[in-house]
Amino acid sequence: MDKIVFKHRIQLSVRNYEIDWQGIVHNAVYLHYFEVGRVQYLTDIGAVVDINSINSNSKVVLVRNEIDYRMPARFRDTLNVYSRISAIRKTSFDFEGILENDATKEIVGENKAIHVWLDPHTNKPTPVPQDFRNLVRKYEGQRCRIEPYTIIV
Repeated sequence: MDKIVFKHRIQLSVRNYEIDWQGIVHNAVYLHYFEVGRVQYLTDIGAVVDINSINSNSKVVLVRNEIDYRMPARFRDTLNVYSRISAIRKTSFDFEGILENDATKEIVGENKAIHVWLDPHTNKPTPVPQDFRNLVRKYEGQRCRIEPYTIIV
């Protein structure tokens, strides 16, 4: 992944309880860091992210979550979490993420997460709504591949 295509960045500090017996961030904690970045990205582009929107008129589930670990993070490291939506297909969208050590600028890890939009009543895939596509297009521009909105029959 090329960091240059990422517009969105937040910072996190590694806390003592995120460290494993080797003195480095536990591998499962990286998932949390990327999730924090994704939720903040959605909030910052104007998507509604709250318990009411999730339970009533929309449902988005994570179906794949890949991490490439590049180097360990340690207690008190400040990490830059870069997030972006790189593609929207008929019923799914892809998030990409990069974790970077702020002091050294070294890549700590890379992430790809695939989400599927579901009908909240049937739990079956449904098209990613046009308003969500528009929010992402407005923020990402040409950096995101967006397939046309189609209705499943």
